[in-house]
Amino acid sequence: MSEIGELIIGLFVLFGALLSAISAFGLIRLPDVYLRSHAATKSSTLGVLIILLSAFLYFMFYVDHVSAKLLLGIIFVFITAPVAGHLNGRAAYRSGVPLWEKSTLDDLGPALKKAQKNSKRQDMN
Repeated sequence: MSEIGELIIGLFVLFGALLSAISAFGLIRLPDVYLRSHAATKSSTLGVLIILLSAFLYFMFYVDHVSAKLLLGIIFVFITAPVAGHLNGRAAYRSGVPLWEKSTLDDLGPALKKAQKNSKRQDMN
């Protein structure tokens, strides 16, 4: 049973490292800041979470120690990384960074214009 558990934990670590490597490749290859932000937040967050989870499982099953620090790390990465990527994308959009020329859909543009119109109306009142 011990060898099977170590193999599974090792495979988790390898899978997390592979996801992180794919994320790094996406940061290099993708054409604009929005797609790069997606690669930086989604796949790297999942890769880091899987690696931290495998470390947590290793300590829990083989060292008989439940690590609160690893649990807090998992929660912290799970909450903050996607939010930071989203805010970076919104800041880039609001500062005028253009979309990739082959982008087909801009969902934020009409919503942003509508919000600006509503804020102007409230300022007038």
